[in-house]
Amino acid sequence: MNEQEEAVPAPVPVSGAVPVSGPEPAPERRIGVYVCHCGGNISDYVDVAQVIDGVQGEPGVVVARTAMFTCSDATQQEIVQDIQDKHLDGLVVASCSPKLHTITFRDAARRAGLNPYQYTQVNIREQCSWAHTDDPAGATDKATHLVRAGIARTALTRPLQPLVVKTLPKALVVGGGITGLRAALALADIGIAVFLVEKQPELGGWVRNFGPMYPKDKTGRELIDQLLAEIREHENITVFTSAELISKSGSFGNYQVTLRVDEQPGQTIQAEVGSVIVATGFEAYQPQPGEFGYGLDGVLTLPEFKQLIDAATGPLTYHDRPVRGIAYVYCVGSRQSPDQPGANQYCSQYCCTAAVHASLQTQKLGAKVHQYHLYRDMRTYGQHELLYSRSRERGANYLRFADDTPPVVEKDDATGRLRVTVRDLLAAGEEVGIPVDLVVLVTGMVPRANDELIRALRLPVGQDGFFHEIHPKLRPVETVVDGVYIAGTCQSPKTSAESVASGLAAVTQTASILKKGSAQLDPLVATVDPNQCLWCGKCQDTCPYGAISQLTDPGGDRAVIDEARCKGCGGCVPMCPQQAIDLRGYTSAQVMSMIDSLVEAI
Repeated sequence: MNEQEEAVPAPVPVSGAVPVSGPEPAPERRIGVYVCHCGGNISDYVDVAQVIDGVQGEPGVVVARTAMFTCSDATQQEIVQDIQDKHLDGLVVASCSPKLHTITFRDAARRAGLNPYQYTQVNIREQCSWAHTDDPAGATDKATHLVRAGIARTALTRPLQPLVVKTLPKALVVGGGITGLRAALALADIGIAVFLVEKQPELGGWVRNFGPMYPKDKTGRELIDQLLAEIREHENITVFTSAELISKSGSFGNYQVTLRVDEQPGQTIQAEVGSVIVATGFEAYQPQPGEFGYGLDGVLTLPEFKQLIDAATGPLTYHDRPVRGIAYVYCVGSRQSPDQPGANQYCSQYCCTAAVHASLQTQKLGAKVHQYHLYRDMRTYGQHELLYSRSRERGANYLRFADDTPPVVEKDDATGRLRVTVRDLLAAGEEVGIPVDLVVLVTGMVPRANDELIRALRLPVGQDGFFHEIHPKLRPVETVVDGVYIAGTCQSPKTSAESVASGLAAVTQTASILKKGSAQLDPLVATVDPNQCLWCGKCQDTCPYGAISQLTDPGGDRAVIDEARCKGCGGCVPMCPQQAIDLRGYTSAQVMSMIDSLVEAI
């Protein structure tokens, strides 16, 4: 550790966190302001030089600069140098969403010897340039106001230290599919005890029932049996099947979970864990009766077709009749029209590859089968492109249809076979009628119903119904609930390989916390002034995280906040009639100073 890093006070326990009650200090501040071009994302619509001109005269500002990319290593080093050379005690970066680079600039401040909680990030990309592309002058004016407000907040910041909590070297993995099994093994291999909970009577999930899988043609059953053999030999893994997580209490790093086991009616199992990895998987889309002919004899979903070919030992048959022609209709249950109630507008991404691979498996069964792939867009990405090329080389026909003219599937009474009618864009929109024995609806993934689990863990759910991560690139397996991670297809449609990769990412995040025995949390949490609080309970009723409780002492009842549970949302602050609650880092004084600066600017 260098001298600058040693200059930053070491983290202190929760009980030793710096209080923020009382008057805010008003020393002469030295603040640096940096406005980002974001490679044109901001500067194409916001005049960043004008923003600098508008704020460099603000009280306390001693440095005001622009940068093409403030998040770049070069600019970060310039910021570090400015902090050290000009003795800055406050930092404002006007760039993109705080979700992206808050940690980046906090780390830069820390490297320079500046307390990282004396930094403010102002969002002028999403809130100015992207929101007002039709009004550059207005976007520039708004950006200037927002930066002034950020300066005002920074002027009232004071050094804060992370909250330090102890963590248990135990983890709960919810879901016994291939993602959960692989995550449990990885955790156990590095010395973390694992409780593996599966809702079904048997481990393995979807993959357990799969036949040969790409690229090595090993069956799903072989893959699962290999993982189960390793799990049985591992003393660090405890497995509960026919079991569900029904409640969670405690705080980050020290959760108490309750499991309900169906084989023990009326009984529950208690366990203490440091973190939770959720890998509950997906459900396959179930078409509505009549949707692309679903309900007609010979119209199957992709999972049903997979079962048919995996069970075949010779040329493919259906109801004891040889199959001579198959039509695959893609994007069933995915990329649906927004006008459709409950539409799934996302791409399930795995289905194209799965359908093409199934068609190649059909060819291996023996007899010649004419195969027709009816698609809107083909997404066999990466190494899966080889499957697509191989399928075409072996005689499969690919026909592309428009969004507004989907294929029509009907029963041909004259022949007893199915008939698919489609307009092929690759043939100038010519209408084609295809007689086939089977129609395979290439169905996508949909979220699995997990209402009880969502309530127990307070899991965030996205608009698509899948569990939602903090950021898809920077924090892809973390949720807003500290110590609760998501992995695999409960998060979004994925292939089995992608699911395992995300499970291992969750393992890495878990291990980085649990192996150290302690973790640091943001100190930007609510605090209670015991001299002001008269305990009315309104704050407790408001808190969605159960962080507020009632404390009785000789001086009377008052509210007390579990800082490890508090998420700093601030919802309790305006509910207090005595104004006894404040929020570290966003105190009432800081918020009012931001408002005042905006009013003055207007």
